[in-house]
Amino acid sequence: MTDQTLRQEAHDVDVTVWVGKSGIESVVDELDDQLDDRRLVKVKFLRSARAGTSTEALAEELADMVDAELVETRGNTAVLH
Repeated sequence: MTDQTLRQEAHDVDVTVWVGKSGIESVVDELDDQLDDRRLVKVKFLRSARAGTSTEALAEELADMVDAELVETRGNTAVLH
């Protein structure tokens, strides 16, 4: 499956994980569970979660924590596979 195919699929996926002021650690278990059930999970990083860190950096760190692939980031949203 190519990244392009995954990005096209991600277009129709709703955000199901929100990262807020509690940080990425607080969503690791939930994200891990969702990745078991779905091919793609869309994660939204709220302003309070970013605190000067880029969405890309947070998304990469989160992907590493759940052993997932970062498909793309767009704005404050990331797609993980």
